[in-house]
Amino acid sequence: MSATGRLRYKTALRSFFALRWERRIKVAPRLHIFNVAVLLADGGVFFLFRHYHQPHEYWFFEEGVYKIMLDLAFIRSHPDAVKEAARVKRSTIDVDYLLQVDRQVIALQRQIEDMRARQNQLSKRVKEAGKDKELRDRLIAEGKQFAEQIKTMEPRLNELLEERQQLLYLVPNIPDPSAPIGDDESDNVPVKYWGKPPKFDFEPLDHYSLMQRLDLVDIERAVKIAGARSYVLKGDAARLELALMHFAFDRIARKGFTPLIVPAMAREFCFIGNGQFPKGRDQVYAIEDEDTFLVGTAEVSITGMYKDEILKEEDLPMTFVGFCPCFRKEAGTYGKDTRGVFRVHQFNKVEQYVICKADHEESVRWHEQLLANSEELVQALELPYRVVNVCTGDMGDGKVGMYDLECWIPSEGRYRETHSCSYFHEWQARRVNIRYRDEEGKVKFVHTLNNTAIASPRIFLPLLEIHQQANGTVRIPEALRPYMGGQEYIMPRHRG
Repeated sequence: MSATGRLRYKTALRSFFALRWERRIKVAPRLHIFNVAVLLADGGVFFLFRHYHQPHEYWFFEEGVYKIMLDLAFIRSHPDAVKEAARVKRSTIDVDYLLQVDRQVIALQRQIEDMRARQNQLSKRVKEAGKDKELRDRLIAEGKQFAEQIKTMEPRLNELLEERQQLLYLVPNIPDPSAPIGDDESDNVPVKYWGKPPKFDFEPLDHYSLMQRLDLVDIERAVKIAGARSYVLKGDAARLELALMHFAFDRIARKGFTPLIVPAMAREFCFIGNGQFPKGRDQVYAIEDEDTFLVGTAEVSITGMYKDEILKEEDLPMTFVGFCPCFRKEAGTYGKDTRGVFRVHQFNKVEQYVICKADHEESVRWHEQLLANSEELVQALELPYRVVNVCTGDMGDGKVGMYDLECWIPSEGRYRETHSCSYFHEWQARRVNIRYRDEEGKVKFVHTLNNTAIASPRIFLPLLEIHQQANGTVRIPEALRPYMGGQEYIMPRHRG
């Protein structure tokens, strides 16, 4: 669509919602009776409804007809609407080509099914032929011809099925109407601020200068070991990282989340389920000669835990707090954030993860709760932050809605992302086939959500810079002191 079309999309969306919004939950505007997405595609205006009375279903409205949104069936019926949803998410999926492959699959399947039906008819006629050898031989020969033709066609069908599946992996989820329409992080909308950026009565240092002065890091020797974007934490920094992990793990576990320490490597299906593959493969370290890769978040491993399982409704929601070492290639970031430990290849992370019923309201409640959990942690660390509602072009293909929590970095004079909170509806669950049986006996796909609890050493930037003192020390927030043996300050190391 043209730039004018994009403006019409935004204007229609906002003017329509202005009549319907109410703040049901503390941050995000939600619709009281139903959610509506307005899609202005070539040829008309489309409305996507999600009824709270039937929250497990999308209803698509066009020219007075309601239709249930089914993955491939919906794409076939409403390609323009799918293209527009992909456009606002900056997805490069070629919907026309997907549908072309889909038509080839359907045509070939019909041909093969028709031949198998004729094979079955011939088999019956062979039995009915009795002692008529000539007829029997002719019918058997015809059946063999069909078998050979099917044998020739099946590899092509399998190729087309695989190609269609790979294309379907690229089809993005429909974003929630409360998500801002935008292209990148500059279009994200701040919805909350907490705390005030500090005003220092001395010349403050950035995190790397602080860490060097306090002998907390050795990047030069780390590069010798593992190359660029590596680091060695030393002394109180090593203790501080473990304290942060323990602190976050404890706080979230006390809320009833099941603690997990999960593998830091996972098979390919976990990354497909999570949504990192196929698009984000360039960010992932592969283990040579194995179908395993290093994860960038515990979310990947937890998503794979329940693959192909049908859960019991009474066991939902399932809430987890997971820890594992994480790895990321940081492809495409050459020259960005090269100073210090903000953007590194290896880090430790505590992640929140929820599996719940296929209910939009429940997903929204958990999305807000996961955000509140992270806010509680950051507030306990006494760090000023803001929450932004992430725009469609920045949130990623699988997400229905996303918040970033961004902490204030004094040396940069801006907020930087330290936590990402997302909900997916059934997008991930479909990819790994995680379902549950409801009270009526119906089998449905679950909804999934996740959010950062703590990621280190990224959190070091605001933590060290905010709490630095005029005498060169760093004050340890009270909430962390029990995990640091009661220590109140990080001080220069004295070599005796």
